[in-house]
Amino acid sequence: MMKKGAMQKSKQWNVKAALRLSGLFHFLHSCGSGCLLPFLTLYFRNLGLSATMIGIIMASKHLLALLWRPFSSVLARQYDKRRAVIVGSLLCSALVVLTLLLFPSTGSQAESGRCNTSQPDADPTAILERTMVPSQSNATVNSINQTSVSTEPSVEVTPLVSSNWSARGLKTLKKPEQEEDPHSEFLGSLKVMDARHQMFFLVLIVMGLWELMAAPLEWTADDGLYEYLDFVDATDHYNGVKVWKPLGAAFGNCVVGVLVTSLFCLTGTTLEFYSYTVFMILTIPTAVLLPIYLRKRERPTSGGFKALQLVHGNLQAILYATTVILMGMVSSAVSDFLLWHMQDCGATEIHMGISLALAHLSQTGFALFAGRLSLFLKCNGWLLVLAVVSLALQSLYYSFLWGPWAVIPAQLLAGFSTGALWRSVTLQSEDIATPGMEKTILRLFEVLSLELGAAFGSLAAGFVVQNFGVQVLFQGTAVTLALWSSALAVLKWKIPRQRRINYSRLLAANTEMSESESDQEKDWLETAMEDDTRGINKWTADQS
Repeated sequence: MMKKGAMQKSKQWNVKAALRLSGLFHFLHSCGSGCLLPFLTLYFRNLGLSATMIGIIMASKHLLALLWRPFSSVLARQYDKRRAVIVGSLLCSALVVLTLLLFPSTGSQAESGRCNTSQPDADPTAILERTMVPSQSNATVNSINQTSVSTEPSVEVTPLVSSNWSARGLKTLKKPEQEEDPHSEFLGSLKVMDARHQMFFLVLIVMGLWELMAAPLEWTADDGLYEYLDFVDATDHYNGVKVWKPLGAAFGNCVVGVLVTSLFCLTGTTLEFYSYTVFMILTIPTAVLLPIYLRKRERPTSGGFKALQLVHGNLQAILYATTVILMGMVSSAVSDFLLWHMQDCGATEIHMGISLALAHLSQTGFALFAGRLSLFLKCNGWLLVLAVVSLALQSLYYSFLWGPWAVIPAQLLAGFSTGALWRSVTLQSEDIATPGMEKTILRLFEVLSLELGAAFGSLAAGFVVQNFGVQVLFQGTAVTLALWSSALAVLKWKIPRQRRINYSRLLAANTEMSESESDQEKDWLETAMEDDTRGINKWTADQS
């Protein structure tokens, strides 16, 4: 009976099955994100929004996640509603995002030209008009497009498109007078706006609602898995699950790139949204079975404030915090407008998807030799300098793109920029952390980079692209990072490295050493006993 009970308990806490299920969950969810998130700014461009408007939209998305994600994670933990939050987030985000497809598109000339020019019966006058306007995807007019980016991109459409927008867009966005609500000040303010600003505010509202639905998922799922592994004393396997996130994103990038390019004349870019919805729905069954340790209701902990105190009290950590904010700003600017620049150079979605996938695979590959590289550099601070220099080289290279596939060499550097950054930040988090605070400090650095820094980066990038162009944006970020890398190297040399003694880690190390010593003693005793046995057997044989 005791043996049967032990077997049931081992089945109940099957760590390997839990890790496999968590890996599948993160893979499917990252597939969906990879199908849509990188291509959002291109879709907004096709809607006729300016670069400044797109920067504001993306910055609002990051700021909302910065505020709502930690708060929702605490609430889900306190009331033991993690699974409900995860499933609800998947389902609601999958449905809300489809609202963006209801907005009328300006039908940009680059997209219409991809299909109409291949049709023998196409109107030659319309084709001539499209070729006389700066194209967003024709590499032969890249020099003309530099001027078009710095002005309002939605104005540069063909007469056909402009009339279509006036007839279709205004009809959709403006209600007839008899249907308008006279008591609604917001709708009244929308009425006096032009079509572009109406579109901007509607997209901003939908994006905010979408982020409210999607933001709680990642932290809630990660916390549930970590506490489950902590309960069964298997937290050393936690980082192994993270590798499925970039792999899933790379798969999603490639799949949607191939599908959209192949079926563009039939579906346009709507497949990006439908692919996201399909993958989110496919993730729901894994979310229902996801291993989550249910705690009793507890008061919210102040781990975030303690992490802020630890970072604030260490000069090296402050230097790292400043660096991750700057890196987050540049990374956000690049991700928001790199695909714009690729489209100007003649790239289609298949070029974009493959290049984005290579960046994710490069980050995954970097993890294989990150430990040896850290030992070679001897100090994780130099690993941080390597990350800044690598991103500076990437940005500089992006400003000189000349064709659809020209971006690939820079994408391969993503392992050294993004991968080296987070490897260095992880080591720094371990240096300053008190027992049990490593994960919280690392998450604080992630928030500073991926949300706060990204918000500032998107906002500034939209303004720069609107007024100076994409090439100036990339060159400016490259110069900024180059200057900061020089300052960072000097400051790392001047500021002494402070390491907090982590007694839990020392205890674990002592335990391992004591176990190895006991094993050596056991091996010595067994060898001595074997020698004695051989001697006795030999003496017995001689006597006989």
